Amino acid sequence: MKDYMKIYQEWLDNPYFDEATKNELRAIAGDENEIKERFYMDLEFGTAGLRGIIGAGINRMNIYTVRRATQGLANYIKKQGGEHKGVAIAFDSRHMSPEFAMEAAMTLAANGIKAYKFESLRPTPELSFAVRELGCIAGINITASHNPPEYNGYKVYWEDGAQFTPPHDKGVTAEVLAIEDLSTVKTTTEAEALKTGTFQIIGSEIDDKYIAQVKAQVVNQDAINHMQKNITIIYTPLHGTGNIPARRVMREIGFENVYVVPEQELPDGNFPTVSYPNPEAAEAFELGLKLAKEKDADLVLATDPDADRLGVYVKDTKSGEYIPLTGNMSGALLCDYVLSQKQAKGEIPEDGQVVKSIVTTNLVDAVAKQEFFGRTVKGRTLNPRGNNDVLTYPRLNEIGFFAGEGDSACFKYLSVRNMRAPSAEFIRETPEGGLYGREGIFCKKEGIRLAQTESGESCFSLSSAQVT
Repeated sequence: MKDYMKIYQEWLDNPYFDEATKNELRAIAGDENEIKERFYMDLEFGTAGLRGIIGAGINRMNIYTVRRATQGLANYIKKQGGEHKGVAIAFDSRHMSPEFAMEAAMTLAANGIKAYKFESLRPTPELSFAVRELGCIAGINITASHNPPEYNGYKVYWEDGAQFTPPHDKGVTAEVLAIEDLSTVKTTTEAEALKTGTFQIIGSEIDDKYIAQVKAQVVNQDAINHMQKNITIIYTPLHGTGNIPARRVMREIGFENVYVVPEQELPDGNFPTVSYPNPEAAEAFELGLKLAKEKDADLVLATDPDADRLGVYVKDTKSGEYIPLTGNMSGALLCDYVLSQKQAKGEIPEDGQVVKSIVTTNLVDAVAKQEFFGRTVKGRTLNPRGNNDVLTYPRLNEIGFFAGEGDSACFKYLSVRNMRAPSAEFIRETPEGGLYGREGIFCKKEGIRLAQTESGESCFSLSSAQVT
């Protein structure tokens, strides 16, 4: 444990720290527990970068801890010889996200590394795209994903567009931890960075290329053209970054009957309509489901604040109920859909493979082992960070799909809906059919009566059990 009272006093006495920070610290002068919480340790920098409560102190998210993290990243980039490639920076709708993004950019610029910062909030998948499109060595995303409003975070991505992995995560972490005196961290002004060519604002030119790539993932545009007028969609960005890109994608691929939850449409770091903005939580869908019932909608979609998670409810027209899909259900459905559409077009290669992570449902294996054009598509389990020449990338440790995460995954659900029966039965189990009934069931019993498939395996109601 660090000498928290000593460090607290140093922050008050050191002219490096701004007056607003010092006033915040003076306000807790008589509260040793609060001082301890803020200064007993450094905010941990790990494989996910930084994440913590916004406030003054070494164990908080603030401009000084952001500068330190960025200086460590800059030091590592230089040691890798990648300073000429630049770093892309995005941020979400959370409190202090724009400010933290600018501080990161200025620290990079002061180190001679060009920073490409988005002009306004953008979804996480677009940052990944920007890193690759601009040929950057790394990316920084200012976000705390679906955490409560008092939190913010700092995530690092490497040149492949994915969050950094060994050895880079350990290398950057070591460089960050080596910085003990925050006042030694480099920074500069925006004017100076522009003058030296180490800072550039990016926006629509990246948006257009990103959206084009998202639309290129459509595997059956004819189905969308034929059925879109019969599909009604409710979408909520949960006060985050998904609103503009998700709606643009849906509009440009042809969906006309899209309604956005008005109370959750605009960016708001307070997330006033939910206790925390997680599309895996039923609470996040309360307003969306209310609007869905008013509009008799077929699908309800929700993205988290940085739009890399997608939650889904689908209407069962037999019961009128809206059925939630877990990440495993969603991934299995999307995998089956992509494979079936590629099968119909004869696009599955002889050596086609489905790549999944170690936490992906085994149902994906069953889907992948189906016969497609007389060939078995083999399932593989590995880290899905390779080239794009494999068939598809389910990634189900969260609600997501690697080939189209968050806002870019929205349209895949709409495509699936166009090609399946007009009911939740297209994925709900039945011994007679449905994805689970057809492939064999993988489930955990949760106090419900289990039916049996012809093979003797159990099947279940999706509203009552979890896929494993």
